[in-house]
Amino acid sequence: MSRYLARYMVSRYLSSVSSRPLHVCIVGSGPAGLYTADKVLKAHEGAHVDIIDRLPTPFGLVRSGVAPDHPETKIAINQFSRVAKHERCSFYGNVKLGSDLLLSELRDLYHVVVLAYGAESDKDLGIPGESLSGIYSAREFVWWYNGHPDYSSLKPDLKSSDTAVILGQGNVALDVARILLRPTTELASTDIARHALSVLEESSIRKVYLIGRRGPVQAALTAKELREVLGIKNLRIRIKETDLSLTPADEEEMKNSRARKRIYELLSKAAAAAAGTSEADPDQRELHFVFFRQPDRFLESDERKGHVSGVNLEKTILESVGSGKQIAVGTGEFEDLNCSMVLKAIGYKSVPINGLPFDHKKGVVPNVRGRVVSQTSGDISQTEPGLYVCGWLKRGPVGIIATNLYCAEETVGSISEDIEEGVCKSSKAGSKGLMELLEKRKVKKVEFSGWEKIDAKEKQMGIEKNKPREKLVTWEDLLAAAAN
Repeated sequence: MSRYLARYMVSRYLSSVSSRPLHVCIVGSGPAGLYTADKVLKAHEGAHVDIIDRLPTPFGLVRSGVAPDHPETKIAINQFSRVAKHERCSFYGNVKLGSDLLLSELRDLYHVVVLAYGAESDKDLGIPGESLSGIYSAREFVWWYNGHPDYSSLKPDLKSSDTAVILGQGNVALDVARILLRPTTELASTDIARHALSVLEESSIRKVYLIGRRGPVQAALTAKELREVLGIKNLRIRIKETDLSLTPADEEEMKNSRARKRIYELLSKAAAAAAGTSEADPDQRELHFVFFRQPDRFLESDERKGHVSGVNLEKTILESVGSGKQIAVGTGEFEDLNCSMVLKAIGYKSVPINGLPFDHKKGVVPNVRGRVVSQTSGDISQTEPGLYVCGWLKRGPVGIIATNLYCAEETVGSISEDIEEGVCKSSKAGSKGLMELLEKRKVKKVEFSGWEKIDAKEKQMGIEKNKPREKLVTWEDLLAAAAN
């Protein structure tokens, strides 16, 4: 119901013309930030929107998170570019909230501040050995192969053994498994970072294990992503027959969810097809779906001090907790799985900043329909005037790119309601004040025209290698291209 109310509120203001200038600052230029900018610009003809981002490049996870072999998903960049180039919108990259600017300063400069900077950290397992080298979060690995400047110098070990373990069975886990197992001849024509392609070309990884605490019916992936990984050339799928056994509770879950049933059918069909083929040749790659296992501790190598050599896994069973939901419970039985690299695909986590209320347990900013809540007393929530959130910072790291569209509609609906209540009665400096502050602090901001120079150079470099683009992957190269 709230989605439709938000749409109503946005459409209600589409034709309204404010005689007062409305100064809006959005922190984060990913899908959540740019959808929010688009909605604000359409709803308020007197609004000017400034978008700031700590990176010199816009588009957030569309650039650094979407897999290189998913170019169709990146088409959203075209729409986002039109928003950023709107006459009442400005983009300023290489501007870091918390060091270049304080949140309190932004709130002094703008009537409305929307925080949409996503999730740039990771959930921890909290088990022994988690700090061993060779253990990475999936986010770090994804940012590495996508050329994010913070992780271009990462050195994942893909040569010490033929086995990698991925903890988690969601779509991100499938993404990284696909990149590890897909023939590099196919990746070479994508926008994968050059350093990552070179390492993958020399990779010894032939077996990837996807570990899940629950069963195939509960796997948190989508049929589309699963079909894609199952379709990789010369890839053998391994699933234990016992893991595919169904309980009455599983049958009930599938009865209530066509998506879960379809995923189970795809996994069962892949397992049956693999069982009917002859023994694999030594170079054939394997993807093992391992269900009913949870990591208990990481094992340290005897030969390489401080490096991971495997994972100790505890077998699990499912217990019903009502409402058709089943949870994994440890059995006290353990087994070791040897490997040279572990990727933790267990979830992203947002990072708090000074002056911002934050729910550390949920990893989100407490909010009511996008309004930041400073404190709650009983049923009454006290909100921070002019301060809003959108995207993963608002709802947690869930959903697809389009989910941010509905999320932005709701937040902009709240902004519109508050404007009608008089949130922008006072005079604010807006862009002019921001420029004065950045100049005073000698911050080398990158405007959208600077990004277009980066974009043009990357595309030109890509032409030479028959790729859509060859990404610039260091801060120095990005800033130099933007300034050229």
